[in-house]
Amino acid sequence: MLYTSMITTADKLKQLLSEQDSVLAECTAPVNAHLRNWLIWLISEKRSANKTIDAYLADMQGFFCFLTDHLGEHASVQTLQQLSLQDFRSFLAAKRNDGLGARSMARKLSSLRSFFKYLEKNNILINADIKHIKSPKIAHSLPKPLSPDMSKKLIAEVKNVARGKISEDDEWVDARDTAIMIMLYGCGLRISEALNINGKDLYSIKSGVMSILGKGNKTRIVPILPIAINAIETYQELCPYVSEANDPLFYGVRGKRLGARSVQKKTEKLRYQLGLPESATPHALRHSFATHLLTAGGDLRTIQELLGHASLSTTQIYTEVNADYLRNIHELAHPRNR
Repeated sequence: MLYTSMITTADKLKQLLSEQDSVLAECTAPVNAHLRNWLIWLISEKRSANKTIDAYLADMQGFFCFLTDHLGEHASVQTLQQLSLQDFRSFLAAKRNDGLGARSMARKLSSLRSFFKYLEKNNILINADIKHIKSPKIAHSLPKPLSPDMSKKLIAEVKNVARGKISEDDEWVDARDTAIMIMLYGCGLRISEALNINGKDLYSIKSGVMSILGKGNKTRIVPILPIAINAIETYQELCPYVSEANDPLFYGVRGKRLGARSVQKKTEKLRYQLGLPESATPHALRHSFATHLLTAGGDLRTIQELLGHASLSTTQIYTEVNADYLRNIHELAHPRNR
């Protein structure tokens, strides 16, 4: 499914309504109308992230295809209202048989709940059975950050790439990747956030602070380290493309906005050369940013703001990663240890 990170709301609506044509064959016209209005509501009112909306639409397409085979007819408002607990369980069982994991199953169930909740809220239909479906249990997994030494070594190796020691790429491409890696680790950015930076953001970057548009179209302020500013300036000097206001800062070799896969491939190459585990991904640098700040005494609220987490509970997972940090706080703060 197409996904453009810097897409406007109007363009996103146009794209989604076009993609909805693939769902039309599996539903009656009234259901498609409600599906369309639900998508509009997700974009314009709930302001869900583009990737979330894309995933929801794909999930609903799979659900309606299942219903066509399961019920022997296209989904209508009446059939949606009459779906039983067993029908929903059969859908999840079919997906499990397709090899989907618990996390993907939970996401699909979340999509269904959102759609049926929208239908109920707008007095279209009520299906009580979907409320009784339990989400699959998801194994509790912890972030896998790199150690401080390994994080520094990874970035140093990217700099070696820029010097042409282990790469045949153009010099500006390696300088670009160096700047991106430093932004991921030095600012705690998601890879999509780094690649979404435009030419108009350069002024604030060079001032040492910039506004980042994160998940759910939420904005946060992020400080930019001098080393990141220098890396971006070096890349700009070498880059053959000019970044005007709405142009991307980070270009691909064909002059388009750089895609995440290019950064992932470069990280895979470095990971192999350094003997790092498969968990050493671009996103692991964001985990490393948070974990190393926590280890150095940063407070959770500040780290929450820097990462752009909506809930503090999301940030608290880093305390589990760093058990030594909690032990040290206990030893310093508990009166029995004095």
